[in-house]
Amino acid sequence: MVFGIARGDDAATATVLRAATLSCAYAAEGTHPAPRAACDALNATGGEFDRLLAAPDPDRACPMHYDPVTVTADGVWHGGRVAWKHTFPNTCRMSAALNGSPLYAF
Repeated sequence: MVFGIARGDDAATATVLRAATLSCAYAAEGTHPAPRAACDALNATGGEFDRLLAAPDPDRACPMHYDPVTVTADGVWHGGRVAWKHTFPNTCRMSAALNGSPLYAF
């Protein structure tokens, strides 16, 4: 799978900031810096990628400016095609929602 982080609210036209590949088929591998932790996080979703998103931390303050960031996951997971994306209003809100998920820690 390919995981991406892009600046913009449309994954098709956004500017890619970072991307990483990940394979969890036989061994955790790819360009992702922590493939085993990322595969574990991916498997914990049970195929429901929205489960990557945590409830907002009420103690974390983020600015209210709009500078959209879109995260994507494209590829094959357990034999099925995946094309998932989620747009956040800014990088602070992205970081808060992903709550340290190793999938997007690259």
